[in-house]
Amino acid sequence: MKKNIILGLVALLMSSCAEQVTTRLAQYPKMYDEKPLAIAVMPPINQTNFVEAKDYFYTTLYAPLCEKGYYVFSPMMTMEMFQSESAYDAEQFIDADLSQFRNVLGADAAMFTIIKSWKRNKIGGTLTAGVEYILRSTKTGETLYKREGLISVDTSIHSSGGGLFGALVDLAATAVATAATDKVVAGRRCTVYVLSDMPEGRYGTMYDKDQNMPAGQSYVKATVK
Repeated sequence: MKKNIILGLVALLMSSCAEQVTTRLAQYPKMYDEKPLAIAVMPPINQTNFVEAKDYFYTTLYAPLCEKGYYVFSPMMTMEMFQSESAYDAEQFIDADLSQFRNVLGADAAMFTIIKSWKRNKIGGTLTAGVEYILRSTKTGETLYKREGLISVDTSIHSSGGGLFGALVDLAATAVATAATDKVVAGRRCTVYVLSDMPEGRYGTMYDKDQNMPAGQSYVKATVK
């Protein structure tokens, strides 16, 4: 009996030691192979009933990608081009040849986003967005990066007052804050969180130095402030 317990403990220790953190190089090898510099942000694919989510979310993608060290084409410029070239519906390009974006814009990759859910809870004080991010090469068509997140932005307010009155004040303040929270801000926070493990581009301080940094799960669920 004791021998079986000891063997079980040894097996457990060996299995725990065998568990290794997945590195960014192992999870996103093609990012390091191709080293994309310029990214074209495609109009989001909106699968929700919130019609305005597409336009709101599109403007949130520029800054986070720039902060990751990439050159990102101006959303204003690319949106006008997409509309004039009947490319506003990214659905038709997500699995198609992207060489035209390389030839016309000089983009190394195209970032696609699929908005799967967008919910607002005024009483609970949260804005929750479910978004999938897919970065495809305009040269090879390969998927360089892919990650999905269900991110809740916490907008709840807690005052110093206690008791029933304090709770009612907090509830009212939270409802107002949630209603007033800019959808762009919420979308940007979602993007920043999900793309946190994306290898940095040439203008990033960790460019070509983050191969051994840990990569996140392909699906992440979190609440952020």
